[in-house]
Amino acid sequence: MKHTPIKFIGTALLIMFLAGCSNILDEQPRAIYTPDYFKTQAGIMGGVTGMYQHLRQLYGNGYYLNHCETGTDEATWGASGDASNFAYHDLSGKGLLSPTQNDAGVLWGTAFTNINTASGVIENATALGTISAAIIAEARLFRAFDYFLLVQTFGGVPLDLGSGVLKFNTSTVRTSVRNTVPEVYTKAVFPDLLTALNDLPDAPRVTGGATKTAARLLLAKAYLTYAWWLENPKNIPTYPASTRTDPDGHNAQWYYQAAYDMATAGISGAGTNYALQTTYYDVNVGTNDYNKEAILYADHTQTSELYNGASLSYESGGNGANFAGWFLTWNYTAIASSKTNWSSKTVVNSVQREAVQSLGRPWVRLAPPIDVFTNTFADKTNDSRYDGTFTTVYRANFNKAGITNATLYNANNMLIAQGDAVLTFLDNEPTGTIDYSNTTFNSAVGAGVLPGRADYVISPSGISRLVYPGLWKLGPYRTDNGVGLGSPNAGSTRPFVVAKLSELYFLAAEAAVKGATIKAVAGTDGSARALINVIRARAGMWRWSNGGNVVKVQDNSAAMVAATPATIDVNYILAERSREYYGEGYRWYDLVRTQKWEEIAATYTICGKDLNDHKPVTVTRTDLLNDATHHYYLRPIPQGQIDNLDMTTEEKAAYQNPGYNQ
Repeated sequence: MKHTPIKFIGTALLIMFLAGCSNILDEQPRAIYTPDYFKTQAGIMGGVTGMYQHLRQLYGNGYYLNHCETGTDEATWGASGDASNFAYHDLSGKGLLSPTQNDAGVLWGTAFTNINTASGVIENATALGTISAAIIAEARLFRAFDYFLLVQTFGGVPLDLGSGVLKFNTSTVRTSVRNTVPEVYTKAVFPDLLTALNDLPDAPRVTGGATKTAARLLLAKAYLTYAWWLENPKNIPTYPASTRTDPDGHNAQWYYQAAYDMATAGISGAGTNYALQTTYYDVNVGTNDYNKEAILYADHTQTSELYNGASLSYESGGNGANFAGWFLTWNYTAIASSKTNWSSKTVVNSVQREAVQSLGRPWVRLAPPIDVFTNTFADKTNDSRYDGTFTTVYRANFNKAGITNATLYNANNMLIAQGDAVLTFLDNEPTGTIDYSNTTFNSAVGAGVLPGRADYVISPSGISRLVYPGLWKLGPYRTDNGVGLGSPNAGSTRPFVVAKLSELYFLAAEAAVKGATIKAVAGTDGSARALINVIRARAGMWRWSNGGNVVKVQDNSAAMVAATPATIDVNYILAERSREYYGEGYRWYDLVRTQKWEEIAATYTICGKDLNDHKPVTVTRTDLLNDATHHYYLRPIPQGQIDNLDMTTEEKAAYQNPGYNQ
């Protein structure tokens, strides 16, 4: 994927603006955004709405998800991504990340464009005098949000885009100086978020809008990340080079405590505006997308292509569309059944591509390693998060494709009807031996058969780069499918949730493990174990089984709490974070923040990319392990940005992160 580089000049964007006092964002197109337009109230409100729109360029973007997931314990390259950026991000000998071959580049251009818009809003709204402090605070939150993403990803980045530090840039300057990591945090991220926290309301101005709770979550996460950076337990270099000294005179422990205090304040201050959902299923099911656990999201709609920001019928995976769910979806549409007895077969595809959450569009760019199913989600009985994360049973929907048969012949020449299981990924290894070599009842996707079962099966050890459980939680959901298959080739019209109330519990728990003084919160003693157990207890609550496709009212919360270790550490919190947020784009940042990347993700197990490959192999991320300078802890600045700078060759080389000069 080639990304257009940012140029530090005035903004010329497609901008959406607000109208009246509606409780939703009223998006309208505007071809160009000029500095003079910023001086009007309509321009200010348009800029603020554009900041919500810019979230779509990252969240729901499959290439950005690749940067966030591949190379971690959650994902490797899939069968259709073995000779591209997907394999390069894996750092396992298939190719190297470079300024031209990495998918973090989408962040650089998106964030700096929005930062400049935010600066324009902040300056001009203040001068205009008719814009409330709460509106300006939304711009401050988004400017801090983007700088926080940038500093985690690239290290120190420029605070001066050409017109001065944190100034709205209208100049044509093409030189740039990178600030240090401490400067980005203490001059941009923290001040903006603290001001936003003071001025934002408790309840959102618009649906999904910025609030005090959103500011507290971002502040807690920024404090926690900066604390780890100051502590630097594995002595990983930073860039631009600087001492790990806080300009405000605080040490790492001060920031761990600040993270804990801010996260617990976020939990206590959520009020009636936000709340944990009763079950994990309710967090992710499409019918409940706009729930109170979602604090911030990149929104979409199925009612208008203009407001959706992408096609509602066929999408090619462009910026602005929500297509991240495609990348961890395998080509289930190839599954074969027969209209007639297999002795004289008439093969059809019994699972058709459909715009429903369990299916969607398959791109097979990423793949979950076997370890995800055997280690991360080892408990599939008590913990509902496995069932609430993956599609493990693929069910017949052939009638919706015009196949009129009441039944089809499937594995073992047994009949299946509409809605029956056609292929099942087993929770565990079976007692019997799966016959993957069967040629009589051929699944066409390399699945096997077990005696007495009408469905094809694949056990955890048979999961490959080609065939694996799909990512149910990011699957599409629409109400306009009618009686057919809907529009499965469109991007998802669901919101992509960027921030959740549940993360406040994880942030506070991590800070507590790192030595923060605890206090009572949310009916607990505020310890790391107690806070994590709030999340684990919820994970034990069931109301529906995706795998069984049946109502399942079951309370396993006591068993979940009892299974939590008496003393938990950072590794345990990271494992819980993976169970809670698998595939949502958290993982690379989590492993880099805690400096646990090599320890947790150095090796993984998976079968190959060929159809009938069910032989697990252990893959070592040799490029990651052999990186003596740890330069992979920062992503390369996009080459297009470097090329567009009017600086000497030596200055350009110094601008790039170490290890990435071409």
